[in-house]
Amino acid sequence: MPDLTPELGVTDIAHSLAFYRDVLGFAVVYDRPDEGFAYLRYEGCELMLDQIGLGRTWQTGPLEPPLGRGMNLQCAVNSLDALLGPLAAAGIALYLPVETRAYRVGGQTLSQRQFCVQDPDGYLLRFCEAA
Repeated sequence: MPDLTPELGVTDIAHSLAFYRDVLGFAVVYDRPDEGFAYLRYEGCELMLDQIGLGRTWQTGPLEPPLGRGMNLQCAVNSLDALLGPLAAAGIALYLPVETRAYRVGGQTLSQRQFCVQDPDGYLLRFCEAA
């Protein structure tokens, strides 16, 4: 397990799995269907899904859509194209279209090709590859 694994409270685990597993290609590492929980992995990106009201979602305030406001989860992947095709085939619009951006990292500049998409609950995922 990585040192940090986000756990996302979701409204419908089946709907979320249809997005993460069936469209994006995340693998279910393990799950507890009776608790509405699934641990997922795509390449080196790992996250947990927990159905609100069924699992153990920690609720620090009202959970109103879109969830995860003010946060995006960056997922470094080998190929954006492997994700873009299935998203287009499923009719899922990108939140931020594909772009190439340069970022200062210490004393150097690194470029990455990236796009953002929202999951069914509104969590913003930023997929990127080295440019």
